[in-house]
Amino acid sequence: MSSQSRLSRAYNNARIVTFNKSDKFILFSDCHRGDNSFADDFANNRNIYFHALQYYFQHGFTYCELGDGDELWENVHFESIFEAHKNVYKLLREFHLQQRLYMLWGNHDMVYKDDAYVQKNLGSYYEPIDETDKDLLKGITYHEGLVLKYNETGQEVFLTHGHQADWWNYSFWRLGRFLVRVLWKPLQVWGIADPTSPAKNYKNLIKVERRIKKWILQHELKITIVGHTHRPRFPEPGDIPLFNDGSCVHPRSITGLEIEEGAISLIKWHIDTTTDGTLKVTRVLLEGPVSLEYYQL
Repeated sequence: MSSQSRLSRAYNNARIVTFNKSDKFILFSDCHRGDNSFADDFANNRNIYFHALQYYFQHGFTYCELGDGDELWENVHFESIFEAHKNVYKLLREFHLQQRLYMLWGNHDMVYKDDAYVQKNLGSYYEPIDETDKDLLKGITYHEGLVLKYNETGQEVFLTHGHQADWWNYSFWRLGRFLVRVLWKPLQVWGIADPTSPAKNYKNLIKVERRIKKWILQHELKITIVGHTHRPRFPEPGDIPLFNDGSCVHPRSITGLEIEEGAISLIKWHIDTTTDGTLKVTRVLLEGPVSLEYYQL
């Protein structure tokens, strides 16, 4: 199956969510939440991420995670990830209870396309304090694609991870997972990067983006938002509408995309220093907001 066919299948099978100007969305991807070991890239930004997550929960945003939320290539079991970042999952549960949570799977958490696996591992957790099982993300379903349909204009915003345009990481993800666990994870401590990752291989990154742009051109310039490459993208109106929310494992910062009042923005959260030496987590607007209607044909 070609990358174009894989992207089309993700779009055709996507869950459709309608929204209007009063709805708000935050899009993150590529958190790669790990076990808080030396190989856990998310650990460096976990406080930034958790603060941002609290902000979006308190301000009524719906949370959309565009794949690779959990690092299940380096880590065999979800339990170790949950124990390392329990506060994050408990907050995600609050989004879930208010029906403000949509989760997509990527290549590093592709096991989540199996509903039985999701319910077994994410549906509940064991609480040793009172020796009981407690609900976590009970009933959650991971999707390959999500379509946000804007009632004001009839526009569709297609969300997917983007690894559909990366034949190695889509078709051979099991082999990739094996190589990461036995080879790249031990070498990561020495600073040796996985050469198959588009986030660390610029030539591969360009190829992935080119294939997704080709799909967009063949589908009426549909607004498409992906992750996977970790490279934030925010096109100008009139350009091919391929957006990328970046990742949550940038050095000392995380990036995402917000949709609010019918407009889209690229944002960054990072730790800033005030004049009196106090450290605080700060939200920075990088691009936008630009009204979605400006990306219409």
